[in-house]
Amino acid sequence: MARNTQVAADHHAPAVTQILSQHVATHPGFAAGGWNETVDHEAHRTFLNWLGCAVGAAQHESVDSALAAVQLLQPAPQASVLGRSEKVDMASAALLNGISSHTFDFDDTHLKTIIHPAGPVASSLLALAQHTGASGRELIDALVLGIDVSCRVGNAMYPDHYDRGWHITGSTGTLGAAAACARLLKLDVQQTVMALGIAASQPIGMREQFGTMTKPFHPGAAARAGLMSALLASKGFTASTKALEAPRGMMQTVSTKNTWSEIIGALGQRFEISFNTYKPFACGIVIHPAIDACAQLKAKDVEASEIERIELKVHSLVLELTGKKEPQDGLQAKFSVYHGCAAGLTFGFAAEDEFSDAVVNRPDMVALRRKVVATVDDAIDEASADVTAVLQDGRRVHVFVKHAIGSMQNPMTTALLEAKFRGLSEPVLGAQQTGELMAACWGVGEAATLDAVLALAVPR
Repeated sequence: MARNTQVAADHHAPAVTQILSQHVATHPGFAAGGWNETVDHEAHRTFLNWLGCAVGAAQHESVDSALAAVQLLQPAPQASVLGRSEKVDMASAALLNGISSHTFDFDDTHLKTIIHPAGPVASSLLALAQHTGASGRELIDALVLGIDVSCRVGNAMYPDHYDRGWHITGSTGTLGAAAACARLLKLDVQQTVMALGIAASQPIGMREQFGTMTKPFHPGAAARAGLMSALLASKGFTASTKALEAPRGMMQTVSTKNTWSEIIGALGQRFEISFNTYKPFACGIVIHPAIDACAQLKAKDVEASEIERIELKVHSLVLELTGKKEPQDGLQAKFSVYHGCAAGLTFGFAAEDEFSDAVVNRPDMVALRRKVVATVDDAIDEASADVTAVLQDGRRVHVFVKHAIGSMQNPMTTALLEAKFRGLSEPVLGAQQTGELMAACWGVGEAATLDAVLALAVPR
C-alpha cells in the first residue's frame, strides 16, 4: 500500500506577512537606537564583502553574457553595473550586480540556513538607492531589515525547503529584497504587505543549477524580482495579505517545515545579520573545512608531490553538495571537495584564481584530486572535516578541523576581510581606487549620499 507523504497544511499560522511588514516599515533603525553598534558594524562588513565580490567578478563571462542580453532591451541608464563602465535600468542593475556578487561563490553566508543574504538584498538596494538618491544610512538600515526578513523565513523552512531542491538564497532572497526596497521607498505597513505578497509568488532557484552560470543568476533574479515587487506595491498593485503563511501561500507550498517562532521570536531584538559570515575560500561553504585542513597540512610541510593518498572523512551533506570528482571548469570545481583538497595542499589557500579553468585542468591538480579518498561519517558535523595525508614513505599526517576559518567560531578578522577585498577589487579598479572604495564602504552609514561609493565602484 502506497504511503501518503502529504503533510497537512497549518491553518493556524500567525500572520507573519503582516508581522514582518510591521517590522520593516516601522522599525526605527540604528540611528534612532534600533540596534547596537555590533549589528551596525556587521552590516558594514556585509556591504564591504558583497561589493568586493561584485566588483571582483565584473569581467566574468557570465556577466558579459547577462549584460549583452539586458542591452537587447535598450535599458535606460539609471544605475551602475559594479566594476564596469556601463549603466542600465535599475532592475537590470539589480540582476547584474546580484549575478556578479555570487559568481565567484565568495560571498557572505548565514550558516544556519546556508543563505547568501547580501546578494539579493544589497544588489536591489544599491540600484534603487542610486535612482532615488538615498543616504548611506537609509541603505544600511534597509540592508539590516531586508536580511532579517530573508534569513528569518529561511530559519523557519530550513532544512526541508533546501532538501527539496530549492536554492534558498534565491527563494528567500526575493522576500528580503522586496522588504529592503520597501523600506528604502518608505512604504507604509500595508504597502509593505503588498510588496512581500507580490514577492511571495516569485521564489527563485533550484539546486540542480549548482555549478552553472544559472546558480549566480538566482540571487540576481531575486534582487530584480524583489525590487519590482516593491515598485509595484508603491504604485498600488495588490496581493494577498497572507501570501507567506496561508495554507496555499509561499511557505506552506514550498516546505513542509514551517517553524513560525523562528520568524516572530525576538523580532526587533535579534538581527540575523549578526550571524553572517564571510568566506576565505571561493567555493561552496561545506568545502571550507577540508580546504582549511589541507592548508594546515601544507603548513606542516606536507608537499603535494609526497602524497600517496588523502583520506577525507566528512558529513554526507558535503558529498551530496560538492561530490564532483572530475570538474571540467572553475564553476564545477566550486562544488568539488576533491578540488578543494587539492587546492589547499598545493597553494595553502583557495581564492578565485585557484578555481580558474586553467588551474582546475592542470595535470598536477587532476592527479592530486584523484588521490582524495572521501568517505561519509555522519558523526562528523557538516561544518567539520577529518583529513589524513598518507605519504609515499608511509607516514600519516592528520588534521581535524572542527570550525573552519570564516565560521562564527573562527571568524574572518577585519584585516583578512580587507585583504580579501583588495584581492578582488585591485585587478579591476587598481590599488589606489580600491583603497578609496574600501574607506567609502566602511563609512557608508555616515554618508549623506552614495555618490562616492558609486563613483569609486566603477572603472575611472
